[in-house]
Amino acid sequence: MGKAASRAKAKPIEPAMDVAVGMRLRELRRTANLSLETVASRAALSVGFVSQIERGLSSPSLRVLATLADVLGVGIAALFGNQGSDSGAPHGVIIRAADRAELKLWRTGISKELLNPTGADGKLNLFLVHMNPGGSTGDELYTHDGEEAGLVLEGEMTLTVGGESWCLKTGDSFRFASRRPHRFSNPSKRAKAVVLWVNCVTGR
Repeated sequence: MGKAASRAKAKPIEPAMDVAVGMRLRELRRTANLSLETVASRAALSVGFVSQIERGLSSPSLRVLATLADVLGVGIAALFGNQGSDSGAPHGVIIRAADRAELKLWRTGISKELLNPTGADGKLNLFLVHMNPGGSTGDELYTHDGEEAGLVLEGEMTLTVGGESWCLKTGDSFRFASRRPHRFSNPSKRAKAVVLWVNCVTGR
């Protein structure tokens, strides 16, 4: 009974997250002065699908979000909205644990917490990536601008970059250019994985 009630409570957050991300994507697209058709074409996605994402009717994968962010000329952190001055971060320097912005990709079992304040010129972003058992970016490899690195804090992660795959366990770390096709997942059926993840946008 308690579990069912808590599940029912959590459910409305999922579509609300999709709506918030969609609104942010639309805002970024309009700021960039790009049409829906242009963004869809550059992202190799259908106009209908991009429109559904913007209206919060579809829950995109991390691969799709990274591709759209790339087309819009921003890093994935821009999808968290404007965080920093309004969340009590003095001079955009620190973020308190209670004030972290979170991006829940609930259909894929992955969520990302942004650990630093965002800003127009921010090129370096730090995330805490949580992967539920079996959580994955999907079977398809994807690319985007920048460079990334990380450290597995808890559990294990399968990382594929180019034609190679590795199983990383707690304490293992990685670094690669984001233009190399990649994907990642939590191979465990029982335990979650937590990864400290750094993304650096290089081409802006």
